[in-house]
Amino acid sequence: MSYGLAMITARHEGTLPQHLGMEWTRAERGLVEGRFVIEKRHLAGNGFLHAATLVALMDSACGYGAMLSLPDGAESFTTIELKSNFLGTAREGEVTCRAVMVHGGRATQVWDAEARSSVTGKTLALFRCTQMVLWPRAA
Repeated sequence: MSYGLAMITARHEGTLPQHLGMEWTRAERGLVEGRFVIEKRHLAGNGFLHAATLVALMDSACGYGAMLSLPDGAESFTTIELKSNFLGTAREGEVTCRAVMVHGGRATQVWDAEARSSVTGKTLALFRCTQMVLWPRAA
């Protein structure tokens, strides 16, 4: 297991992504991939995939990626903006996600993610977020 995958696996325990059954398959600086198998808990009252489930997958992938991609000396990060576009839905199978850092600066990171259906191969949602890099405060 890579350092990145080991780190996010350890941080994953007891969190919302774990409760939603999300798993991480690749994690390195600038890139995170993950997935979940669709179950009833992922659906909205109308029987389709709940939008918040997709946001949780894509936001988590980007957040774990941000942790792995912090500049040397940075302490952490916080999300300052996120946006999602929903293009489709699913009721069965697996949802996969690929998150990629498109900007990695001293003050901010910008991440793009895509969620896809394993059954149809179609894109279900696109996601972009901006992370503010947090630095230790001077004493």
